[in-house]
Amino acid sequence: MAIAQPAPAPRSTSRWARWRRWLVPLFGATVLALLLSHAHKVDWRGAWEALQRYPLWLLAGVLAIATASHALYGCFDLVGRRFTQHRLPRLQAWSIGVTSYAFNLNLGSLVGGVGLRARLYAKAGLDQATISQVVALSLATNWLGYGLLAGGLFAAGAVALPAGAPIAPWALRALGVAMVLLVLGYVLACALARGRAWHVRGRAIHLPSVPLALVQLGLATLNWALMGAAMALLLGGDTPYATALAVLMAAAIVGVVMPIPAGLGVLEAVYLALLSGSVPHGRVMGAVLAYRALYYLLPLAGGLVLYAGLSRYAAAHPEAGAVEAVAQVPPVLGA
Repeated sequence: MAIAQPAPAPRSTSRWARWRRWLVPLFGATVLALLLSHAHKVDWRGAWEALQRYPLWLLAGVLAIATASHALYGCFDLVGRRFTQHRLPRLQAWSIGVTSYAFNLNLGSLVGGVGLRARLYAKAGLDQATISQVVALSLATNWLGYGLLAGGLFAAGAVALPAGAPIAPWALRALGVAMVLLVLGYVLACALARGRAWHVRGRAIHLPSVPLALVQLGLATLNWALMGAAMALLLGGDTPYATALAVLMAAAIVGVVMPIPAGLGVLEAVYLALLSGSVPHGRVMGAVLAYRALYYLLPLAGGLVLYAGLSRYAAAHPEAGAVEAVAQVPPVLGA
């Protein structure tokens, strides 16, 4: 089905593009200043001692949670497979999702989440329209779960803002309510669509069914919950699970605004700022460093192995490149 050409960008969009040139660097400088303001206060010796005090069983448990989280993220691409009805094997689609996630965390979303995933799917034989749908559904799944879980935590007041924070507690609660309402609005839109196309700025957007939308929410919410569980274990009993999860999700949105590969410095700055009053800096830094090693770096090694395996499989099965994707709907372009 042909897709109408998008209309010229409205003036409001171009105005936002001009503002964004200044706002993003300003926001990045603010976060960097926040990190530097805490860097000289960090007990680096305490951080190293905290790392050494972690028992092996705890590190193994956190690694198991991280592995489960990465495996669960690979199921996001199975949602795209179900929606587009393409014919790639489930294991291959899942492996592409897991590989792209590992690269996404360490090299940024444009390289891993979009670029690498598109390359692997193209080598597997999917057409560009189907690839766009799968990538869009995966991104939408991740952030829908984030909106539901983070919105609930913010609305419940699980994040204790430090003194002098640029946002008031009531504003954060209002933001949380708005996030939950947006997610519920997505599910409602899926219910109202019933196979129809929603036209946004000249593009046709087809939404999944309500059951598939609920699967999206369930997978992504569980994935974010696992990430929070890993950090809560590393922080120990001093930090409640809800607090550890809420701070992690606050750091995630800061990392999106500041597209630094692996969020270097962002995670540390946010955790130091939000937990400085309740957890010693050395313990916070030890937990963040351990989290980076177990959730970012070790899975990247597994992602490299999967990438090599997928590449060899594509080279050994050139007939797979002739697979015709059964794309019965136009590309999902909203996400």
